[in-house]
Amino acid sequence: MTITLTEQVAKNIIKKLMNGEDYRIEIVTLINAEFLQYTIDFFKKIIDAKLKNKDITVDWYKKEFLNKNLSAEEIAINSGLNRKTISNMYNSATKEIVIEASNEHYEQLYNTIQSLVDGEDELNVILTLKFKGVSVDLNVSESLIVINTLAVKRAALRGGLWSTAGKRVEKPLMLTLCKLYGVSDKNYKIKVKSQIKSEEEFEREIDFYLTNKGTDYLCEVKLMGKGNPESADAVIARDSSVFIADKLSDTNKKQLNSLKVEWVELRDKEGYKRFKKALENLGIPHSDFKGDKNKELDKVFLQIFK
Repeated sequence: MTITLTEQVAKNIIKKLMNGEDYRIEIVTLINAEFLQYTIDFFKKIIDAKLKNKDITVDWYKKEFLNKNLSAEEIAINSGLNRKTISNMYNSATKEIVIEASNEHYEQLYNTIQSLVDGEDELNVILTLKFKGVSVDLNVSESLIVINTLAVKRAALRGGLWSTAGKRVEKPLMLTLCKLYGVSDKNYKIKVKSQIKSEEEFEREIDFYLTNKGTDYLCEVKLMGKGNPESADAVIARDSSVFIADKLSDTNKKQLNSLKVEWVELRDKEGYKRFKKALENLGIPHSDFKGDKNKELDKVFLQIFK
């Protein structure tokens, strides 16, 4: 089972952002659900692999979990790496490179664990896994390898889902703000840049523009923590006119003001209302909004999530 950042989760994130609430629990819940399911499935594979190889003396984990018939992603994770790290190390992430890098790293990891275990002769850990009445015992070395694999998988899930959140929410968040303030579809446009593959799914990366009288104003969305230094850098690099963020520090705001960039801090009290100021300053035709925000959001979602 693969859990993706679904439409409903995107709606929940946008509602929290528009209400000045922290949206992160939505992503954390996804990470927890995906990781726990992965852990259960992985334990079942461990039981099956060790039972299948109970009469051999070679490294059963390496034989089964670094098997070249597995996908490149699986081999990398099982060795204690992820494919992105391998790509950064070797400037390539072909399956051949992944297999080579994974085997090399696993040997180093195995030797490190053996050295640690040999130096801790008073420590004795047995991890027992049971499933449908069948059980296997993992010694200290085997247990540490399994724990390390789980740690790497959680880190990969975390990175993938946080990255996906920004891409998945950017377009509907901007559309929500535009619909809330009655911006005509003639005064915004969306350009698909490319197709980005995360660990779990494909997401289209887009550019969102407010537009008026032949002038396009690039909008940047960053669901980042307060004080993140990349804010002004991102705006400068992309020549953005509008910057929508979860949180902004005073320094961030001064940087953006100095660049004459319109900004909206959603976590501020009724922070979304600053979008109206951005529309006014850019001369984008719009209407004021004075209704029940949450009721209006439900109506907007029916229009933008089809």
